[in-house]
Amino acid sequence: MTHKVAILGSGNIGTDLMIKIIRTSKRLSMGVLVGVDPQSDGLARARRLGVATTDQGIDGLTGMAEWQDVRVVFDATSASAHGHHAEICRKAGKQMIDLTPAAIGPHTVPPVNIDAHLDQPNVNMVTCGGQATIPMVYAVRRVAGALPYAEIVASVSSRSAGPGTRANIDEFTETTARAIETVGGAGRGKAIIILNPAEPPMIMRDTVFTLSQGAEPEEIERSVARMADEVRTYVPGYRVKQKVQFERIGDNAPMVIPGLGAVTGLKSSIFLEVEGAAHYLPAYAGNLDIMTSAALATAERWVERKLA
Repeated sequence: MTHKVAILGSGNIGTDLMIKIIRTSKRLSMGVLVGVDPQSDGLARARRLGVATTDQGIDGLTGMAEWQDVRVVFDATSASAHGHHAEICRKAGKQMIDLTPAAIGPHTVPPVNIDAHLDQPNVNMVTCGGQATIPMVYAVRRVAGALPYAEIVASVSSRSAGPGTRANIDEFTETTARAIETVGGAGRGKAIIILNPAEPPMIMRDTVFTLSQGAEPEEIERSVARMADEVRTYVPGYRVKQKVQFERIGDNAPMVIPGLGAVTGLKSSIFLEVEGAAHYLPAYAGNLDIMTSAALATAERWVERKLA
């Protein structure tokens, strides 16, 4: 048995998620794709696939007969619109999976805390950079005595950053930094995003810097390798590009971190690449693919645990 879902947003992320559900999900099925642009490619593609659509936003969705059968609503619109959507879905008793940086609900990163918030009516998928890098922050944290600081740099193709992504750049950095702390376990987190205009477009690349205490390099290497395997169960194109690099930060030259002061420990540098599955988007758009894959994995776990 499958359960109906609705997707708010007919742009790149919403359309890719729709294709993933149709092609790969055994627990979910498409109910409605919702947009606001009657000419959007996503809505046209949905109609060709036999999926119900509306170009009247969430108000159009709630007026459709299909609304009654929808169990899960994915929001792939914008942080500014999500508050309104979340309130409507909460009152209607729908489970919401938020792919915007609004972060009204708790942050969820599947290989770290997928089961932690299944009782919450709204869970947030952080950001593409967060989904790619927070597993590695946590991989260091779970073997270390302490993780005072973690910083991530997400570099994505400019072509894969649509108007929604560009409008949410500030929210991206703030939401990702918070989740590095609340989910990844770092005492202080920082996030940077780079939109790279290179042609041909580059695959998503991420760099994770951590400053840990109480763990040896061999322990971190093993934990990073295990975590990469876990992420690949739902994002096959997720790769650690080279051996983790280490540097000892001693008392003779401590690292000065704003808000923390002078800190010592083991600096780890982890280099990642995320290649998309190319269900709808090009393979270089791994930043969007990891978001839709994480959202799908979270929704399927919710259905498995709550509706089985």
